[in-house]
Amino acid sequence: MKEIGYYEQQLNTMITLVEPLGEAEMEEVRARWDTLCKPLKSLGKLEDMVIRLGGIRHSSNPKIRKKAVIIMAGDNGIVEEGISQTGQEVTCSVIESMTKNGSAVCVMAQLSKADVVPVDIGMAIDPVGEGIVRKKVSYGTKNFRKEPAMTREECANAILNGIETVKELVQKGYDTFAIGEMGIGNTTTSSAICTAYFGCEAKEVTGRGAGLSTKAYEKKIALIDEAVALHQPDKEDVLDLLSKVGGLEIAGMAGCFIGASLYRKPIIMDGFISSVSALLAISLCPLCKEYIFPSHCSKEPAGKRVLDEIGLEPYFVLDMCMGEGTGAVMGFSVLDYALACYQKIPRFEENKIEKYVPLQ
Repeated sequence: MKEIGYYEQQLNTMITLVEPLGEAEMEEVRARWDTLCKPLKSLGKLEDMVIRLGGIRHSSNPKIRKKAVIIMAGDNGIVEEGISQTGQEVTCSVIESMTKNGSAVCVMAQLSKADVVPVDIGMAIDPVGEGIVRKKVSYGTKNFRKEPAMTREECANAILNGIETVKELVQKGYDTFAIGEMGIGNTTTSSAICTAYFGCEAKEVTGRGAGLSTKAYEKKIALIDEAVALHQPDKEDVLDLLSKVGGLEIAGMAGCFIGASLYRKPIIMDGFISSVSALLAISLCPLCKEYIFPSHCSKEPAGKRVLDEIGLEPYFVLDMCMGEGTGAVMGFSVLDYALACYQKIPRFEENKIEKYVPLQ
């Protein structure tokens, strides 16, 4: 029997504290939708969003007061193998630009009245700038072509740091979250996780990331297959899988998903890398799925496959594969539309219109 480390014990304890959604409140929201002046169920997924939000908030009149986009940032040792168009210094450059509202996610977050919160959970460089949350577990991961990306305890620690990040933001009044990432090389780590999880060949779940030549792309596929064969990650053991071929930012995002469920807050998932983190979070803590809202389906090859495995349908498909939480931020707007309809559409009696009734 393997010995369980301190961080893993802490993580296991926190997972047991996650509670299911409030069924009574969800039923109240569902019933209210049917009193509003519109055909029954005609707002489709918008109605489902508010129903679930009611269960999360334990309220029949759920609201959104303060939004944050959490950007988990980490560097990946596998980059030294030449599987990325850029070097690790770009991770730092992008994170620092976020402190000056200079990245794509910042532009989009402003439209949603959301704050961008960059988190250094494993960057190879210490970034400079106000507002960066310091949760560094290590200065990047190891090159998993040669050795495990991190230790099991580092992995558990990174997940705990994600949970702690959510807790600290909740204490500051944030009640609705989106999640994104920044980390050069993390389409490779995400594809390696998928290769091991699905028991498939890397070519089935690996894309060109931020843009690779055909030669570099073929190399990326080959080294993923090589690393999975070398380390033999156990898909039934999330910490084993993550620590062998994953990344600190992926572990941190998994922690954010669990943290949102622990503190009863909705969290919007981004694209491929974010969805891989969600898949791992749900494997660790099945109840946290109820707190996760999808956004878009990534253009990466495994984007739809991961969503299908999770059992969540995307709200939109825009052929995006940028990361940074850019798709998740757009999910805020969808939530806002859903709540506006729920709160402001008049009831049938207010408009003196006969109620719709369910067809027999």
